[in-house]
Parts: sequence; C-alpha cells; structure tokens
Amino acid sequence: MQSIKSTLKSQPTIFIIFGGTGDLSWRKLAPAIYNLFLENCLPEEFAIIGTGRTKLTDEDFRKTLLEGINKFSRRGKAEKEQWARFSQHIFYQISDLNKAETYQEFGARIEKHQAEWNQEPQVIYYLAVSPNFFPVIAQNIAQAGLSENPDNVRIVIEKPFGHDLESAKALNQLLGQLFEEKQIYRIDHYLGKETVQNIMAFRFANSLFEPLWNRNYIEHVQISVTEQLGVGDRGGYYEGAGALRDMVQNHILQLLCLIAMEPPTNFGADEVRNRKVDVLHAMRRFMAEEVRMNAVRGQYSRGWIEGKEVPGYREEEGVDPQSNTETFAAVKFFVDNWRWQGVPFYVRTGKRMHQTASTITIQFKDVPHFIFPPETTESWQQNRLIISIQPEMSIRMQLQAKRPGLDMVLNTVDMVFDYKGTYTFEAPEAYETLLLDTMVGDQTLFMRADQVEAAWDLLMPILHAWGAKKSLNFPNYSADSWGPEVAEALIARDGFHWVTLPLQNKK
Repeated sequence: MQSIKSTLKSQPTIFIIFGGTGDLSWRKLAPAIYNLFLENCLPEEFAIIGTGRTKLTDEDFRKTLLEGINKFSRRGKAEKEQWARFSQHIFYQISDLNKAETYQEFGARIEKHQAEWNQEPQVIYYLAVSPNFFPVIAQNIAQAGLSENPDNVRIVIEKPFGHDLESAKALNQLLGQLFEEKQIYRIDHYLGKETVQNIMAFRFANSLFEPLWNRNYIEHVQISVTEQLGVGDRGGYYEGAGALRDMVQNHILQLLCLIAMEPPTNFGADEVRNRKVDVLHAMRRFMAEEVRMNAVRGQYSRGWIEGKEVPGYREEEGVDPQSNTETFAAVKFFVDNWRWQGVPFYVRTGKRMHQTASTITIQFKDVPHFIFPPETTESWQQNRLIISIQPEMSIRMQLQAKRPGLDMVLNTVDMVFDYKGTYTFEAPEAYETLLLDTMVGDQTLFMRADQVEAAWDLLMPILHAWGAKKSLNFPNYSADSWGPEVAEALIARDGFHWVTLPLQNKK
C-alpha cells in the first residue's frame, strides 16, 4: 500500500461524478472518497466535481455530501478539521448532459486545475446515472476532446451494462470507438468486497487446496446471494430487469468465475481476466428445451418480516399488478472443462428472503469407505468449505471430529477464519478498493468487454424462455421464506440441499 500512496502523491486527480446529487454518490461514492482521503490514499492535489440538474452552490453540494458521509461512512461522522480540509476540494456544476456547453465547461475546469497544479491531472469520469445516459455522456466527452490522452483519462460505468447481449455489444462497440479498453472500467462493487478478493489469496497462495480443487474431490458448488429487502422504490427499474439480470449476470457469475478459474500465470489484470473469460466460455449453454430442468424462477408475495407486514412484489410502487418479472432465480450450471466436468454449480438469488446473506459453499465428496458404525454418526455430513461474504466475513471448513466422551460419536465442527476475530482494523468498503484501483490504473477487479458479452450470451436462452412464457403460479413464495419450492426441487433432484449458515449470523 505504501508504494500505491507514493505513486498517487505525484498524480493530481479530478473526479467528475455524473449523477453527483444521486443516491449512489450520497451513499457510496462520497463516503468512499472521503475514507481514502483519511487513509492518505488521495494525491495532495485533487478535485471532486459533482454534476446534476438541481441548482446548487458548491457549499450546498458540500453539505449534501457531508450528510451522506456522516450517515454511511464506516469511519463514522466526519471530524470538523478533517472535513474542512477535504471539502475545499469539492465543487458542483449544474449540467444538462445532452448539451455540448456542459462538457466545454468541464474542459475549462480541468484546464484551470491543471494551471493551478502545474501538472496534467488524470481525470476519472464516473457515470452514476441511468444507463440510457451512458452513450450520451461518452460521446459528448469524446466530442469535446476530453478523452484524448488515454493514459490520463478513465471512464467508470456502473451496472447494468446492457439489458441483453445485443445492447451490451452495442454499448461495448460505442465505447470502443471513443476510448481504449484500458480506459474503460466496468464496475461491479461485489468484486471489491474484502472476502471476495480473499478467494484469490485463499486458492492460489495455499498449496493445501489446489490438489483438491477439481471434479475428483468436489461434489458440487453452491452460490447464494439472498436479500431480506424487497424492491423498495426501485420497482420501475426492477420491472425491466428481474433477478437474473440484476444479480446473476454480474455478481454471481463473477463469483463463480473466481471459484472455477484456472490458476493465472501472474497477478496481472489481463491474465486474471483471461482466466475468468475461459470459465464463461466453458460453461454449458442451454438449449430451449433444457431451460425448464435447469433454471427456476419465483416472485414474492406479501408476508411478515421481523414482525412487520410487507407487500408482495405486484403491490410495490411502479410494478405491474400482473407482472411476470422474477424476484428469485436459481440455476444449475456446468463448466465443461477438464477440471470441472460433471460438477454442478447451483446458484440462487432472491428478494424478501429469510436472511440477507452471500455465501459460497464447496461440498466435497464423501469418504471412499465408511468404517464407523451407524450409531456413531447421527449428525454426519460431508466436508464443506463455506466462504461467507455477508453479513459476516469468514471462511469456514466443516469437518467431522469425535465428540468428547467415552463413546465414539462423531459430529461436525467448524474451523473458522473470521475477519473480526483475526484483525483489529476495519476492512475498507468495496467502493474504496475499486476507486483506488481506478486511480492507479489496475483493472483486475473490473469486467472486460468480452467478459460482459460472454455472461450475457450464457443467460440469453433463459431470458428468452422466461420472457416468452408467462408464469401462471406467480407469486410462488412468501416474504421471509427461502424461496419457491421449485428451487428446493432443483437441487433435491440431485440428492443435495441448499446450505445456510446458522441463524445467529442473521442481520
């Protein structure tokens, strides 16, 4: 980290945040940049320029960001002296994203800072706006001549990156005409989470697991990303997305790639991303008639969560009362290569579930010969490796051991690496990691164009099948449940069940 800080000290940086008055800027970006400032990870000379259509002064915008930092920063409320130093670098520009004059003003601001600093700054354009503005902003930046130096200009694109394969290709083609690939940062905040990054370290820095990390020893893999929350005020957006687009196409497939990828030859960004793309290309594509047996969907009805009654999806604001949009999706994937042939990868995600949790479970095959009598193994289960991303951050190995006593009785025990119990300092938020990587030009945790398109290509048969046929049993799971019965049937047909961590981890 010291070398990163030293590099940044000599690189003036300008953040131009499109959608500066929006929720993402308020909840995530401002707290992340402020925390990087406190960690001494920002250059001495930097500027944050927020844009929006709302009429605000610089001071108004600073007060808005301060409210977000005080509410959402992991460091708590900003101290007066530190905020005073930080806020001097914050500015606001009223903008109409469709007008060339807006981008000319950005150019003037950049030139002004460059003159003050006597050095050309790197400029990071962060598109925290609706996806329909991505092409407009990118084209205007290029037409205004604000992207001419590829070494000093970067553009960050939030998800969703496209609505399907065709739109993702079109957006990639447009961006590729205006920017070099090394300038484009397609952000997936899940990849910035500390536990997700630790998957790489866990797999490739320890010789213990590599000999077991294949079809000879692993029976199946599960990836679950579940949420207690409903769609809230995002009903209008969610109606056009659904669980498969919103979570599986990006977050979950990226987690699957980290688990299934081959060891890279080095830690270079393109080498790591090459191995991820290899996984996506190796994943089995579904024929139309295979979708029904390998992918299931659900939609939540009204129910009770923690003593409070919550509406069903079709009752949410902005949602069609006869909606066919899935709020739950579960899919059985296969990676058809030498390492993983025949090993099922079960993934599921849903809203209004019993628990908010993100876990990866690797279940190992049973012992080849069972020597213990039946009465010793009432609680027997196969060995599992469980990586918990949230709410707790941990990696646990579930093993069988003898229970203390005179009799030989086996039960499951956990060997746990728990972040909170091991480290005294608090892990950075995902956006802090990803913004820092953007500043130093490290694209390892960002998706490349071919990754995005390969993920969409994989899911298109499912999206076509679900879009062409209305589900007649929606809603099919109640709030505060673990999803529809068809999801249990999907994995039970193979003799398995979904694994969840104990309820004391529920938050």
